[in-house]
Amino acid sequence: MFEDLEPRPSRDVLTALTREDLDAYSVEDLKARILTLENEIERAKAAIQTKTAKKSAADAFFNLGG
Repeated sequence: MFEDLEPRPSRDVLTALTREDLDAYSVEDLKARILTLENEIERAKAAIQTKTAKKSAADAFFNLGG
């Protein structure tokens, strides 16, 4: 796929996010962080569904699905 040829964002950001000390955050900050992460999870799930549908359509078109 063409998007596989493009450079990917660094995963270092995600690694840093998981290692961040949360003690400095207030409860409200933590709730906002959770909401942001939940929204990002939903965005990622939607991207997966879109990519899966495109692949299925391409497979069907080229008769590679079985």
